[in-house]
Amino acid sequence: MSEDLAAPKRRAPGLGRGLSALLGDASSTQEAANDGIREVPVADIFPDPDQPRNHFDEDALDELAASIRKHGILQPIVVRPTGGGGYRIVAGERRWRAAQRVQMHHVPVIIKDFDDSVTLEVALLENIQRTDLNAIEEGLAYHRLINQFNHTQEALGAIVHKSRSHIANLIRLLDLPEFVRAALAGGQLSMGHARALLTSSDPEGMARAVIDKGLSVREVERMIKRGKRGESAPIRANAAPIAADEDIAMLERQLGDLLGLKVGISHKGGAGSVTLNYATLDQLDMICQRLSGEKI
Repeated sequence: MSEDLAAPKRRAPGLGRGLSALLGDASSTQEAANDGIREVPVADIFPDPDQPRNHFDEDALDELAASIRKHGILQPIVVRPTGGGGYRIVAGERRWRAAQRVQMHHVPVIIKDFDDSVTLEVALLENIQRTDLNAIEEGLAYHRLINQFNHTQEALGAIVHKSRSHIANLIRLLDLPEFVRAALAGGQLSMGHARALLTSSDPEGMARAVIDKGLSVREVERMIKRGKRGESAPIRANAAPIAADEDIAMLERQLGDLLGLKVGISHKGGAGSVTLNYATLDQLDMICQRLSGEKI
């Protein structure tokens, strides 16, 4: 069953408080009932053109639609008035889209009088916590919150439970050429590839080589380093082995990208330890959920 429709799970104290705080705990079924759930015609609800997510996986929507057909919408859609009698979605566009697939005429909603800044914060949080955004969508949302609504990277980190450096790295990806950003958003490149390409003198050309030849992040980093030294950059044949410390650093970055937190690995003699650094209890809660496999 999709996480949007799953029955509420018992959460550790403080878990996911960023989204709950912004919604006034409207994401809780009991609290939502107290806040007032209304049935609103689907035709009166419109998506937010500024919401972070641009891509909706068709298979995931079909799965969600099947669950709605069987169980109905268990978690209300959060909307705000448009001023013309309609409503704009704050959180729950996937549920709204899936409801249309099963030809529902009315859906349960909670109406909130949010401004543009809070609307974007809630939409960003819902997507990060429930269905991950791609790196470009997430970076664009952070960029807009910082430049249009005067948020700081530190403040955003507290809201989404990610490190300031993670947010800064995602925003830096927006400096890549359009082709590279599209490949990253489409899953042809990983965030590790994209971060390496930031240091390349020809990021688009290197990205095309990655896609055509199936290069790993390690190979890309090695090629870029050799190119900066003016050396030829063989792609696979006779490539020098990667130093152990470089391999460990790569693993640290990959885990850091996955969690959005600083990760340290200490490795010696076939054994070692992994350190996950958190700055708040919310970040610790997020780590515990990731390790337990529980959906946020």
